[in-house]
Amino acid sequence: MSQNLEELTHALLLSAKKAGADTADAIAVKGTSLSIDVRGGVLEQAERSEGVDIGLRVLIGQRQACVSSSDTSQTTIDAMCERAVAMAKEAPEDPYIGLSDENMLSDLRGADGLELYDPTPEPKPEALQDDAMQAEAAALALSGISQVQSATGGYSAREIHLAASNGFTGGYQRTDRATSCVAIAGTGSAMERDYDGDSRIFQADLRSAGEIGQSAAERALARSGAIKPPTGSFPILFDERISSTLIGHLLAAVNGASIARGSSWLRDALGAQILPSHLSVIEDPHRARVPGSRLFDAEGLATQKRAIIENGLLTGWTLDHANARKLGMTSTANAARGTSSPPSPSNWNIELTQGAQSREDLIRDMGTGLLVTSMIGSTINATTGDYSRGASGFWVENGAISHPVNECTIAGNLRDMLMRITPANDARTHLSRVVPSLLVEGMTLAGN
Repeated sequence: MSQNLEELTHALLLSAKKAGADTADAIAVKGTSLSIDVRGGVLEQAERSEGVDIGLRVLIGQRQACVSSSDTSQTTIDAMCERAVAMAKEAPEDPYIGLSDENMLSDLRGADGLELYDPTPEPKPEALQDDAMQAEAAALALSGISQVQSATGGYSAREIHLAASNGFTGGYQRTDRATSCVAIAGTGSAMERDYDGDSRIFQADLRSAGEIGQSAAERALARSGAIKPPTGSFPILFDERISSTLIGHLLAAVNGASIARGSSWLRDALGAQILPSHLSVIEDPHRARVPGSRLFDAEGLATQKRAIIENGLLTGWTLDHANARKLGMTSTANAARGTSSPPSPSNWNIELTQGAQSREDLIRDMGTGLLVTSMIGSTINATTGDYSRGASGFWVENGAISHPVNECTIAGNLRDMLMRITPANDARTHLSRVVPSLLVEGMTLAGN
């Protein structure tokens, strides 16, 4: 049958109704991706994938089931729907599930004004290979770089369409082009590696491959000769490349699914101060040329700009319909879904208030401590907020970077850490999470 996604979703809904579903919603995703890896100046690997995936959720009373397939023939669709209905009849009842009321649905059914799709023709494999080779060559041009672990050029294009038996139907397209490079300095046990990369919706916005390769090499070289730092209590400066992970832990804690389960360290913090009073966390799903933008969520509700944290105070949870009903609230239009699962809460574009100081100012003012540029592993207690992660970066002595460090662990409690953050002004505003470098006072550092 036709690969028109709107037709596919409506075919799913019609077949679900014939199979006995009370209500249903469907998603269809058509995607193309191309990735080119080079090593030693020659092509190492080329991958291309194309396909259409479909997903269906059926509801019978307060029971639901989800099925998915990459076969879009009518025979398969009919079989999917019959299987889904049979599964739903055996599923446990859930009093909180259900589609959006018709009067709640968004009037916006596309992505007008968001600039999520680059109409520029898909790049040829040779162009992506050239990007990767330029990045590798730029990295190897720096003395001290022993090898490039990987250099990659990639491109993807997706089309998504959602439809539901409540009358909602909407979809949009999006593209992405990326270049990345991982460089290694030194040899043997003295090897150190680092990376750089860029990913943009519009190909014209992408940083040059040479700049990316050179940056990866410079970062790897800067890590050469790393040693363990001392153990003690020190200020920790999270570099902008990894600082968004701190805000990510905060977002996970205010996710309605975690709150409804009672498994969040912020479960009793609604209305409480959890950041310094001059800081806010704003969600804005309507920013142009940003991957996390959308005009409607997976349940057909109109998205909107909102303050998750305003002047340090937690204003609300991130909710879809089901979790909102469990909590006696209303959805914040944050439902997301894939082809094989029902909707669940997810954040769109996030921005933390930036500070007035540069990262260099914070390094100068922190005295002696650790600048963290990469982290490995994670021990985060979702219920208590206890935090422990392996880290590496640079030791700061008397307000200046002294030498690289590795093989250490930083620890604290997220509730306490977030109340002690000082942001820099270096966030990259084209990212979906706009979070600057963050200084956290008084963390525990385990090294020598």
